[in-house]
Amino acid sequence: MEKIKMTHPIVEMDGDEMTRVLWAMIKEELLQPFVELNTEYYDLGLRHRDETDDRVTREAAEAIKRHHVGVKCATITPNKQRVEEYSLHQMWKSPNGTIRSILDGTVFRAPIMVSRVSPVVKTWKKPITIARHAYGDVYKNVEFRVPCAGKAELLFTDTEGKELYRETVHDFKGAGVLQGLHNRDESIISFARSCFAYGLSTHQDVWFSTKDTISKQYDQTFKILMQQVFDEEYAEQYAKAGLTYFYTLIDDAVARVIRSEGGFVWACKNYDGDVMSDMVSTAFGSLAMMTSVLVSPDGNYEYEAAHGTVTRHWYRYQESDRMTSTNPVATIFAWSGALRKRGELDGNDALCAFADRLEKATLDTIESGVMTKDLAALAEGDDVVSVDSAAFIRAIREKL
Repeated sequence: MEKIKMTHPIVEMDGDEMTRVLWAMIKEELLQPFVELNTEYYDLGLRHRDETDDRVTREAAEAIKRHHVGVKCATITPNKQRVEEYSLHQMWKSPNGTIRSILDGTVFRAPIMVSRVSPVVKTWKKPITIARHAYGDVYKNVEFRVPCAGKAELLFTDTEGKELYRETVHDFKGAGVLQGLHNRDESIISFARSCFAYGLSTHQDVWFSTKDTISKQYDQTFKILMQQVFDEEYAEQYAKAGLTYFYTLIDDAVARVIRSEGGFVWACKNYDGDVMSDMVSTAFGSLAMMTSVLVSPDGNYEYEAAHGTVTRHWYRYQESDRMTSTNPVATIFAWSGALRKRGELDGNDALCAFADRLEKATLDTIESGVMTKDLAALAEGDDVVSVDSAAFIRAIREKL
């Protein structure tokens, strides 16, 4: 069989632990036999990030800006325990956060639905896509422990050194903790455009939620700018398409989402989107059944699985040297999403068709009753067979 050729490269970012093992297996079994992979490779494994002072992460992000499409394996964001475990020079920041900051994009996460796994929320009939603003908030915060009594102030000076604002945050009577957050109008406007454009492309309504009744400047700015972009740039297109934009407080949004049937884009601030995407994915079945794509307003795309490195399975795999039953579906869909987008940008119909077939083979394998342990515990039917990751990937290859 003649392999499908690729005109331009995809930026490939390798990762950590169990997902790194799956990454190699997916390439060997499902991609390389059928496609002449053209990738620009970056090793974002924690040890290599440490060896390069995290320069490799920034280089990978800049490469995506050059080639417009990237695919990323799950990576470790180290905490104190990880610094000791890997003997790191420092507690490096989230590589996802670094890449999102450089690309200034919005993360869209949607569940991968199969008929054998019913959502926990019985009213949900269609996927709910989480649009997560991928800049600022707690992920680019400044924080420190307050050691003693004293006054904490929020101060802003302009570029000429003139003091414009000074507000007391809190008069501490003893030790405590302090945190400062920020965001930029430019980034919020980019977020709004990405959300509304995505809603049009997928023909879904867009919901947006914050807590502007409490955060009367920070969250209120999000609300105002989202509405402004919609009114000035998208209202007419949405009306023609029969779509709507809806704003509500985030606590009301949570209640409405639970009662809905799904089928919309739920736009959230950075932290809200981080939390809600896990809630939505778990309620639909599994975090390993969730697609994730970072879309920047200037046309760059980064695909990844929505889950982490599956550390618990990695430790078990190391101890026993036996393959675990770790679900690779989200990682497979990260590759298929990147290949499809590469094909769309290059006019490569064969590559797009392969991405479609890869996804269909994956879902058909699950529908046939062959699946990993996490899905087998949730699946309906008497013919369910729980297999390890290697056997599952081989079954997909047979379908493919």
